[in-house]
Amino acid sequence: MKIRFDGAARMVTGSCFHLTLNNRQFLVDCGMRQGKDSKEMNRAPFPFDPKEIETLFLTHAHIDHSGLIPRLVEKGFSGSIITTAATADLASVMLLDSAHIQENDAKWLTKKSFRTGEDITYEPLYTVQDAQSAARLFDRKSYGKMEQHGKGLKYRFVDAGHILGSGSLELFYQDSANEKKIVFSGDIGKKDNPIIRDPQSSETADYVVMESTYGNRLHKSMKESIDELADAIKSTFARGGNVIIPSFAIGRTQDVLYILNKLVNEGRLNKLEIYVDSPLAEAATKIYLAHPEVYDEDARKVLRERQTSGLKLYFTESVLESQKINSIRSGIIIIAGSGMCEGGRIQHHLKHNLWRPESSIIFVGYQAEGTLGREIVEGAKHVYVLGENIAVRAHIYTINGFSAHADKKELLEWLGSISNKPEVFIVHGEESAALDFAESVRQTLQLTVHVPSAGEEFDI
Repeated sequence: MKIRFDGAARMVTGSCFHLTLNNRQFLVDCGMRQGKDSKEMNRAPFPFDPKEIETLFLTHAHIDHSGLIPRLVEKGFSGSIITTAATADLASVMLLDSAHIQENDAKWLTKKSFRTGEDITYEPLYTVQDAQSAARLFDRKSYGKMEQHGKGLKYRFVDAGHILGSGSLELFYQDSANEKKIVFSGDIGKKDNPIIRDPQSSETADYVVMESTYGNRLHKSMKESIDELADAIKSTFARGGNVIIPSFAIGRTQDVLYILNKLVNEGRLNKLEIYVDSPLAEAATKIYLAHPEVYDEDARKVLRERQTSGLKLYFTESVLESQKINSIRSGIIIIAGSGMCEGGRIQHHLKHNLWRPESSIIFVGYQAEGTLGREIVEGAKHVYVLGENIAVRAHIYTINGFSAHADKKELLEWLGSISNKPEVFIVHGEESAALDFAESVRQTLQLTVHVPSAGEEFDI
């Protein structure tokens, strides 16, 4: 088998791994790039012919793993997309939402160019029709079930504990006398994440393609993070401000709502008024409620006992409803996407609250290099939001204990639980994090480690 690293190589986003086995071609993930130069990279030609790809294996629904699938379809891919049932449900709504954004952005840019006399017609990265076509290709699978996929290839998913439906992919392949096994970690969750189960590891592997998002950092404990969140909300409301939480619509929003509900039920916060300003988050929350089979015991208990009375919760559908939120000057929590502040409704709420010293912006997820969120958490005094230069006077909190990613210690534990000595490829991390984690793996586990560059290919 040959493996080529066409995405997430020495960068966090854009996961895409190209496999060739006995003249058959496969992909693992096909994600969108985010951050610096991402628009150009997302529009670049694929380094393979999409028509020649037989199957796409999808580890989970997040846009940096799934976001270019409609474009892959538009360019000729017509094979199956194999993933878990929950991932298929989440990815279907996420890709449709992304397509709407692509179409609206193209229309806005075209209108703007005609107003200035440039007369340029902009095309969307992909369309709603492309996203709908992609959704019809999903082939839903269960965790733990071994599946045969033609001669010389078997596979199964194990629970990665990252978001609903996330899986690590085990591929068993034979292109010589002996069967070999490669494991794609996907994004590995940390232990004690809300709602879903803890991540599982593979028992054995010959090769591992391993994420390293937090490969050089340790998280605060969940208890510390929840305490910090509660204190931040109390102090913000005492100052007369609003709490703004940039959050991924899938995974993080549901986790935060679960934690806030628990804080109110425990009496640590008064009943909260929360606006979830994301139609996608509302759709994703309904999908979360439809898949209790992947919950952990605490979440099943909450669902059984209907412990959901602590929140006064509003999901906003229209842009007009979203705009009305900003007339409320204090005492509310606004959760909106995108999680890295690169687009979406969160930018409007930042425009109305970043300059207010009584308000708070609470980051509960990773902020990739080159994103607006990264600028803010690194202490920028002014940032450009929707074309305006906005002063950063709000209180800024970064609570990385809510990250759905395992930290350095947990990544090493996950990899170290594989009983033999696999060869490891480190991906899905900024270059410094990937290189640091690779060295930790060498020192701690004494494994052979590679940190591939974009486009680099290996025989395995």
